[in-house]
Parts: sequence; structure tokens; C-alpha cells
Amino acid sequence: MIFDHRTYACRPGTINKHMKLYEEHGWKAQARNLGQPLLYGKVETGDVNSYVHIWVYKDAADRAAKRAALAADPEWQAYLKLSAEAGYLVSQVNSILTSAPFFQMPEGYALADGPGAG
Repeated sequence: MIFDHRTYACRPGTINKHMKLYEEHGWKAQARNLGQPLLYGKVETGDVNSYVHIWVYKDAADRAAKRAALAADPEWQAYLKLSAEAGYLVSQVNSILTSAPFFQMPEGYALADGPGAG
């Protein structure tokens, strides 16, 4: 199992606008293609203009297939266009993680099967 940890930073004063744009235009397409994230949250201390999400995949091939399905989704493409036009995002950092041997997934978390199974 791998974890795709993503941190995005927004221009000061725009994070709530960005989150609303994503909620209305991006969330459904992303969840439909990737499944439910392990976490999707705003930073409360430190860089308060940023947010983090963590997606879980069976392996690199599962991630590649789901990300390809997302990239091909017309609803996601429309969201990316709106996001670019809004100009709220200023940076993105992605890290692929593997779990520690003692880590257990939270009870009730279900990994989606295949592209678009979310």
C-alpha cells in the first residue's frame, strides 16, 4: 500500500475561495476516480494558507491507473481550468509514502477498487 501525500499552498486570503471552488467543481470527480482520501484538511497552525490531502493506493500501478482515469475525466478537466483561471494556488508538494510496519488503517476505511471505483 502507498500513500500520496499532497500539500498545496494558496495565495493569502484565498484558501476559503479555493476550497469552495474545489467543493463545487472538483471533489465529486476526484472522489469518483480516486476513492475517498484518508485525509483532506486545512492547516490550522503554521502555513494557514495551505491544505493537505492523502490518497491511498494498492501500489504504483493502482495509483497510475486511477490518476489516468482522473486526468481523462471531463468534469475534472473543467475544474482544473476553473482553478487555473482563479489563480488561488501558488505551490504543490507531493510525497509518496509507505506505511510503517506497525501502522493499521483506520477502522472503516475502505480502499476503492480500480479506476473510477470511488
